[in-house]
Amino acid sequence: MTTTDACPGPLGGAAPRASATAQGTARWLDVEEQRAWRASMYSWKLLEERLDRELTRETGISHAYYEILVQLSETEGRSLRMSELADRCLSSRSRLSHAVSRLEERGWVRRQVCAEDGRGQLAVLTDEGFAALEAAAPVHVESVRTHLFDQLSPAQVAAMRDIGETLLGHLNEQP
Repeated sequence: MTTTDACPGPLGGAAPRASATAQGTARWLDVEEQRAWRASMYSWKLLEERLDRELTRETGISHAYYEILVQLSETEGRSLRMSELADRCLSSRSRLSHAVSRLEERGWVRRQVCAEDGRGQLAVLTDEGFAALEAAAPVHVESVRTHLFDQLSPAQVAAMRDIGETLLGHLNEQP
């Protein structure tokens, strides 16, 4: 078998490459696809871990909390329904509720009943929360610049944007 016919299977052995059929035959990745997939997946995980570690060390704000503050800061009235905030942060509603509780303890976010229907809750960024975000933003952007953009050429940045937008277009239309 050549490298175009097989790639490492899930247990490390060679697995045949075939098209998906009605019977559910796997469409195995070839060697180059496997390398691209793993390099992309692991590099993004390492980058996310590095950004979180540096932001937490320098500011006391985790990357997850930072994202909540950013989402709120970029909306009219610096507030969002909790359900919409969870969606924007790609978080479960229970995990987001827990995070908002921690941010409330710091005085950075407050909850209020949604005036439109009286049922939903809004998360509202306080002035103290906005100040904390403003103080953390330079640390975050420097970390992103150092560990991502300084490592790439302008052509790679353009390719990364193109790939990201293509995947977002596909994934956002999926159920």
